[in-house]
Amino acid sequence: MAAEAYTLTVRPDHPALLDLDWSQSIVEWDDGRFVDLPHGISRHEVRFLALEGATIALKELPLRAAQRDYGALRRLEELGGSAVHPLGLVVRGEVDPGSERAAVLLTRYADYSFSYRELLAGPGFGARREQLLDAFASLLVELHLLGCFWGDCSLSNVLYRYDAGAIQALLVDAETAEPHPQLSDGQRRYDLAIMVENVSGEMADIAASQGLDVDEADFRLGEDIERRYEGLWREVAFQDTVPANQHYLIIERISRLNELGFEIEEVEVDRRPEGNSVRLRLKIADRNFHRNRLRELTGVDASENQARMILADLRHYESMQPVVRTDSGKALATIRWRVDEFEPWLRRLALHIPPGADPVQAYCDLLHHRYMLSLAASRDVGTEAAFRAWLENGKPGYPLPQPITTPAES
Repeated sequence: MAAEAYTLTVRPDHPALLDLDWSQSIVEWDDGRFVDLPHGISRHEVRFLALEGATIALKELPLRAAQRDYGALRRLEELGGSAVHPLGLVVRGEVDPGSERAAVLLTRYADYSFSYRELLAGPGFGARREQLLDAFASLLVELHLLGCFWGDCSLSNVLYRYDAGAIQALLVDAETAEPHPQLSDGQRRYDLAIMVENVSGEMADIAASQGLDVDEADFRLGEDIERRYEGLWREVAFQDTVPANQHYLIIERISRLNELGFEIEEVEVDRRPEGNSVRLRLKIADRNFHRNRLRELTGVDASENQARMILADLRHYESMQPVVRTDSGKALATIRWRVDEFEPWLRRLALHIPPGADPVQAYCDLLHHRYMLSLAASRDVGTEAAFRAWLENGKPGYPLPQPITTPAES
């Protein structure tokens, strides 16, 4: 039987994908490089392939859905949005476009990620509940700022990662997403209504899986996310009127948004006709302010809240060093911090954290533990002492991450 024709669009940094037999459904593949990993509930076949030092997620689905998914993820990648990275798209030319095997979307698996169900504890969420809801609301705000109408907002369409003392949310399913230059209030409201309805359905499913009556489901969860969204949206979309002689308030406004993690792409100032005030509009880009600063300064890649904590550690280290700069303008202390502190600690922590745990997250946990011990001692106890205390007591002030052990959902 002749192999089916197909077209493969793939990013150039993964050439091994060119050698795979895309004429066959991924269900039929017998490849020892497939791995079982946790992921949310999906309507489509999803498999994970360990290839060239990376893990590739393969999702088989109808053609139109695959094209929308790939296009939306590419657009979000260009804008710096919080989503999984698209690697390629397979289109099988001789298969009915509406068939579940008409196309394959290829994305890079988000390392150290987990689904929301893996945070469940008893009838509701555990101690991470608040962080999870904040992360989801923040992701929705970010997508709307970038002009992305999601169209199927649900907890299942997101992957989560520990991010220092918070949680980061990543869009993983963009089949219904629609990129626009800007969203109207009506589009945002519609997306929120979809989210509330979908989350209610997910809570009903969870209650049923736990043997609970449907009346015991946490139907308020979606409305809780909506309230968090509204609070954050007011913060980022608010247009200030600033006295003309108090432009420092503009700097304060930008600093406040940077502290929340938002990059400011443009500042537009309109002087009022009467001349005694100006109207301030900010064009907000992605929510990776600290992540971008850390990468620019040190080359270290971390998630947003991890980067915030690591930058504080870098500033602490620099304050203890003489101010010496290289010809390129980079602080020599920054280079020393990475070579003498950060990388050696990552290697040491890797020997003590569970297999599969994020070493950068472990470093942030150690920094928090150092802070808690220093606070109790009213002095800086140092990283080495904090590390020894963790080894001796096994319970740092902020627990080191544990591996995800919940079986992957089919």
